[in-house]
Amino acid sequence: MERLLETVTAVVCLVSPEKVRALAGAIRKTEDAKANVFLSDVVGTAAAKTVVERLVDAWRATSVGSSELASMLLAASHAFVNVSKHQSTELVWTGPTTPFVSARRTEQALLQVIGAAKQNLFITSFVAYDVSTIIKALNAASDRGVIISMLLELSQEHGGSITFDAIGKMRTLVPTAKLYAWRERAAHFADGRVHAKVAVADGDLCFITSANLTGHAMEQNMEAGVLLTGGQIPKLLLDHLQALVDTRTVSLV
Repeated sequence: MERLLETVTAVVCLVSPEKVRALAGAIRKTEDAKANVFLSDVVGTAAAKTVVERLVDAWRATSVGSSELASMLLAASHAFVNVSKHQSTELVWTGPTTPFVSARRTEQALLQVIGAAKQNLFITSFVAYDVSTIIKALNAASDRGVIISMLLELSQEHGGSITFDAIGKMRTLVPTAKLYAWRERAAHFADGRVHAKVAVADGDLCFITSANLTGHAMEQNMEAGVLLTGGQIPKLLLDHLQALVDTRTVSLV
């Protein structure tokens, strides 16, 4: 039964809801799993035909009836579609690509988060410089009333670890942004750095990445991340960042 459940899952993840309904209809017309049926003909692509053939093989190893299997497919497809509506995850990548895996670019993902913000936008980065497209998008967000908060690493001159004043520069480039720093560190974090690179809009959409806010990270470095829409993670991330502010773990500069 476990194998059958796995193949049902594989089918609904790959095949459109319309094709799943057609497949379920064809299965209902089949007397049992032993029948000489060609259910793979219901779907179009080679990959879909392969998973349907695996489904039939797994079905034949069980005592599940055709009506029961059809209902399993329809229920699984319905659940998959509804979960997909509420949460999606996309791979984000900058650097060398291949023709085998598609992924969003880092700059595209970050601009999407900034552009989606309606009320609040919180961004963290170790450093920030040479990102004119991002600065333009941040100012556009500010113009439409978005409250922008940014947590950045301090310069060495101000007790941090970077050689230039990224916070001072950002204050000039995005004057309306609330700029935060991790100045008061508990003993355990005495040598800690603001190394998180995230952007979250309204608790609805977030980008978690290895990329700093730099031109090289947007265009040349090999950087990886995920873009999350809906679900719990964007809200949890925004709540956590806000809690760091509320508890004065990070403070305005």
